[in-house]
Amino acid sequence: MRRGAEVGLERLTFFSDGVFAIAITLLVLPLTDAEIEPGPVGPQLLELLPRMLTFLLSFAVIGRYWTIHHRLFARFDRADARLMTLNLGYLFGIAFLPFPTSLLGGTAPAPRPSCSTPRT
Repeated sequence: MRRGAEVGLERLTFFSDGVFAIAITLLVLPLTDAEIEPGPVGPQLLELLPRMLTFLLSFAVIGRYWTIHHRLFARFDRADARLMTLNLGYLFGIAFLPFPTSLLGGTAPAPRPSCSTPRT
């Protein structure tokens, strides 16, 4: 694509909507991994409360960012390379949100042992 070339705004918004949808989908995955044992469900759901609350908070944040994005892009008639670059930066932040969400919800992978040797 040559510098200053315009791209289809519709394509850009569809791509952005896809990134938002995938990010929201990734938020729910830690909840689907939960193992509910036979017996009283209430106490087991209480153990999942941190995951559910971080999911809810992150869902609301991503939903709000999508709403802002939607309203902003409704004002544009066309997109150029500069808008695409700025949009990709914005979407990077959206795509990254499931990672800190998993950390806050306590579902992050276990830390790897350090490869460094202790000093004596």
